[in-house]
Amino acid sequence: MKILVVEDEITLGEQIVDGLEQSGWVAELSTDGIDALYRATSEPWDAIVLDLGLPKLDGLTVLKGIRDENVSSPVVILSARNELTQRVEGLNAGADDYLTKPFQMVELVARLRAQLRRSTGNASPVIQVSGLSLDTRSSKVLYNGEAIDLTALEFKVLSYMMHNADKVISRSELVEHIYKQDFDRDSNTIEVFIGRIRRKIGGDVIKTVRGLGYRINAD
Repeated sequence: MKILVVEDEITLGEQIVDGLEQSGWVAELSTDGIDALYRATSEPWDAIVLDLGLPKLDGLTVLKGIRDENVSSPVVILSARNELTQRVEGLNAGADDYLTKPFQMVELVARLRAQLRRSTGNASPVIQVSGLSLDTRSSKVLYNGEAIDLTALEFKVLSYMMHNADKVISRSELVEHIYKQDFDRDSNTIEVFIGRIRRKIGGDVIKTVRGLGYRINAD
């Protein structure tokens, strides 16, 4: 899962990025409103963490711009503005959640996990698909009750596919959601990861849709 962090306090922003990456996600930092609006509307994101007090363009304007462009990614506002009217304004502008500063990283991660589950139609913190079980709280994966040992990138590939069960996912889409923008991307490596995962869970769980990509059936 790929998260855009919009925070003009660079030290705090980098701490948030580090915390999200420790939770198994890809996270990137934007430090002003103009850059944030451009990136939020020109790249695919699974969720956005948005500060309101931004330079160049304020956070509410960024949020409204995101929704005007029909970007449906969940947005969690992270702001020192904690008055009721400000929280209501943020939610009415299109935010999915609102967390006030100071905050604990564990709470931000929990709120993001909840939003990611809801956005992909998974109410439970444990996602179960085709004999696979993924606990979003602990990042543990079981197959037919047995623990599966995955590398970080293998986990990101499988997690994204399980969150989007029944959807055909192209190699380029997987690349977009498991790598940072500045990483030397190669969609051919996706085939390698899929092959490794299949050896660990069997070859029938991840289906190849010829010419389109891969799919895990939600049965």
